[in-house]
Amino acid sequence: MDIAKKTKEYLGGVSAEAKRVSWPGKHELWESTLVVISFIFILAATTLVCDKVIEGFIRVVHAGA
Repeated sequence: MDIAKKTKEYLGGVSAEAKRVSWPGKHELWESTLVVISFIFILAATTLVCDKVIEGFIRVVHAGA
């Protein structure tokens, strides 16, 4: 089987799957987007706090050495 035929079959399968997908509505998409953005802010804040705690610990250890 040549590459052109394999590619055509593959793309046909992809097209068939895309038609069967249940796409989210506008409301569901908006809610999911807000959840993701909220999670990103929470993760950023957690990372900032951890970074500052580690930075303070390193300063204390370094100052004592």
